[in-house]
Amino acid sequence: MTISFSQQIFNRVEPVWQSYLTHPFVKGIGDGTLDKAKFIHYMKQDYIYLIEYSRLFAIGASKANDLSTMTLFGELLHGTLSFEMDLHRQYAEKFGISAEELEATEPSATMTSYTSYMLSQASLGGVENTIAAVLACAWSYNYIGKALAENPSSKEHEFYGDWVNTYSSSEFTELVDKCIQLIDQIGKTASPETKKKLEDIVVNTSYYEYMFWDMAENITMWDVPVTV
Repeated sequence: MTISFSQQIFNRVEPVWQSYLTHPFVKGIGDGTLDKAKFIHYMKQDYIYLIEYSRLFAIGASKANDLSTMTLFGELLHGTLSFEMDLHRQYAEKFGISAEELEATEPSATMTSYTSYMLSQASLGGVENTIAAVLACAWSYNYIGKALAENPSSKEHEFYGDWVNTYSSSEFTELVDKCIQLIDQIGKTASPETKKKLEDIVVNTSYYEYMFWDMAENITMWDVPVTV
């Protein structure tokens, strides 16, 4: 029985994604025990991450070979700039942090490396590289959101419930499903060499996702012994 390209990709990254669910930062969101200082660091780094992530959708739209693909990247761009980043702005407001302060956040080493990798991979190839570069972030967040939402108390938590509800929502799931459908469409005609390259991009970005959770948990910026 032939499996879809997305299932083939998922089979490779599932062990990495499973490790997210046992990561202390993600578990802290799920059970509501996460230290607020850690969440603030995550929120600020993720906000500037999403700015760079949005550039990927612009690249994808410019490389799209048809209107439906261009429309998808347009939807992803809009969803990120409004739907996702609004969540961060709402959380920031609770801490007295303005949108301007969020945007002025200094990037950590992990954030810089992760977004630089995605942008380079998107620039090096066609639209197939771009969708591969964005896939792990969107899909794994939906994966985490749905897993945490299985516990009703996670969805109802007075602080972290909004995070869980956003990434498990039908609206976010619909956007992720469209990304999965596009990678499957690409996989139908791609050569084995191209499919291996795209899988590797998703695997590498999945590793970066784990590093991002670690960066948030440990409140790290640049792991060097001196500052300038």
